[in-house]
Amino acid sequence: MSKDKNPRRVADNEAMAKLRMLRTSPQKLNLVAAMIRGKKVDKALTDLTFSKKRIALDVKKCLQSAIANAENNHNLDVDELVVAEAYVGKNLTMKRGRPRARGRFGKIIKPFSEITILVRQVEEQA
Repeated sequence: MSKDKNPRRVADNEAMAKLRMLRTSPQKLNLVAAMIRGKKVDKALTDLTFSKKRIALDVKKCLQSAIANAENNHNLDVDELVVAEAYVGKNLTMKRGRPRARGRFGKIIKPFSEITILVRQVEEQA
């Protein structure tokens, strides 16, 4: 009498992690995501560790989560994982303001964004 199991959103050789409500603009986050796209996960982790971008630590945490999902939930080999996709989306925008001269109001926009990382297991070419 139980319900059917939900179908997987990704293929059998893939795992995914998503991080929401990152306090940075999507444009800045996409620079970090572009840095790791298509790389092997150990190289991507190294690049994120030594990146000067503030948001790189949060992206590294998301990548580690995707690797852990691949290893523990889907029984994939960590040494053969590559970052297949890393894409960025917009989230909410906080609107703040600051009083300016002559009764005006300076608009301050504080954007949030989200990142989705998809890792895929590929066999090594000999």
